[in-house]
Parts: sequence; structure tokens; C-alpha cells
Amino acid sequence: MVNHYGEQTASGHLHVPSESKEPYPAEVLERLAAEAEQVVARYPQPRSALLPLLHLVQSVDGYVTGRGIDFCARTLGLTTAEVSGVATFYTQYKRHPNGDYTVGVCTNTLCAVMGGDQIWETVSEHLGIGHDETTEDGKITLERIECNAACDYAPVVMTNWEFFDNQTPESTVRLVDDLRSGVPVAPTRGPSRVCTFTQVSRVLAGFPDGLADEGVGAGAASLRGLEVARREGWTAPGEGGDAQTATAATGTTTEGMAAGEQTSVDTPANAPDERPTSDGTEADK
Repeated sequence: MVNHYGEQTASGHLHVPSESKEPYPAEVLERLAAEAEQVVARYPQPRSALLPLLHLVQSVDGYVTGRGIDFCARTLGLTTAEVSGVATFYTQYKRHPNGDYTVGVCTNTLCAVMGGDQIWETVSEHLGIGHDETTEDGKITLERIECNAACDYAPVVMTNWEFFDNQTPESTVRLVDDLRSGVPVAPTRGPSRVCTFTQVSRVLAGFPDGLADEGVGAGAASLRGLEVARREGWTAPGEGGDAQTATAATGTTTEGMAAGEQTSVDTPANAPDERPTSDGTEADK
């Protein structure tokens, strides 16, 4: 099992050992700086580029290192505390070396009752590791996932955020064994192959790998409700039909909102020293 080199303190700041703070080699830093410039240029405010920049340093180091935090802070004019606070908030940012493949087993309600708990127990025992731990060969990091947003294919396992639907303990053991041995693995939906963790981190930083349009994104089970709606002639408010009649009969607008209701777009913003109230008026200061 690979040791965890990053520690999150009670304050939420990321503390990493001195070796992860060693400066980037000159050629790596030059390339990293050039790509970071492309990322920052996409945003009106430089600090808005922090999330993709953290993915970018992960694509180089394999996790969020001390030198990666320093690089993001210098690039965006932030403190290292601000950067590490973000890096310790989102689970896709790893605070210690991660395996080539993150295998996430969904153990939320539906997947659990359909076999997700059994998958987790079997694979965890097979690999000899627990949650957020990595095999000694550095190939697999195993995670419990709260929800993969694919309940129609439960139980679901994800590998570097690619879907493996309708899994069993046996099929998942085969999956991790193939990943460790270098056998090409294709997800149930999406691209023709599973990329490594660093390759996926680069994509999340905003550098396409050309695989986005490969394969099927939404399978038959995901589209079943849409098929029923089309067969029955159901439409959302504002999508055809007699919208004016619907408004008169139900007292709702064509956007499906109660008459007089405000959206978050047209609700007045509060001034810095103003406290909101339930009716949208200014509260007593």
C-alpha cells in the first residue's frame, strides 16, 4: 500500500513533506507555465482558473504537491493557504500519490441494495486495500463513491470517471486485474479506452484528448423516460401545446413558475451591508 504523503490539518490546510516541494525542473516549469497561461486566459478573473490549474499540476505530479500549490499561488496571485483550502475541499484533488486508475465503487442507496456493498467488500479484500488507499504497484486507488449519478445501471463502478455499468463482484475483480496487468479496458459507455489518472487530469484542466465524442453517452435505460414522454405526447411547459390555456387554467407562466414568482436571475442582489428577508425587502440594519 502506497503511503499517504499529504496530510490535511484541522485548519483545512494541506501539509506535504519537503520532497513534494522540490522545484520543478526547468523544462517542466516552462511547459507548465505556458499551459497555465492558456488556462488563465479563458477567465475574466485570474483566480477563477484555480480549479483547472490544480488539475493541471495533478497531470504533471499525479497529485497536488507542495510545489504544485506554490505554482498555482504564484500564477494566480493567491496565498498558498487559499490554494490548499480549495485542494482539500474537492475529492478529485488528491493530497497524496494516487494510482494510475481510481476505481470508485458506488455504495449509495440503490447501488448498495443492488450489490454495491458486496462489490466493495470483495474488491477491497482482493486488492488488500481500503478506501482511498493504493496498491503497492501504484496501479489502483480504491474509493467508496457516494453516487455515480447512474442509478439506472446500478450497481455502477467508475474507473477514472468512466462508467462500468451493471457490475458484479466477479466482473469488478476482473476489471482491476486487467488494469493492473495492462490489458486494454473499455468502459460500458463513452470512449473506447480508459485513460490514466494523469491523462484525465489534463483533460479536466481543459486540454481535450479527442475522445469526448466516442461511444454512447446515454444508454437505453437513461433514455427510457424520454421515449415514454414522446410516445404519450408529454411536453415541458413552454414546449408546444396551448401554453396560454395552461397558464389560464393553472395560474402558472409558460416557464412553469407561479405567477409573480422571481427567479434567481431577476432577484435583486443584496448590498454588502444588507441582510435579506423572506419577502425580498431589506431588513433592518
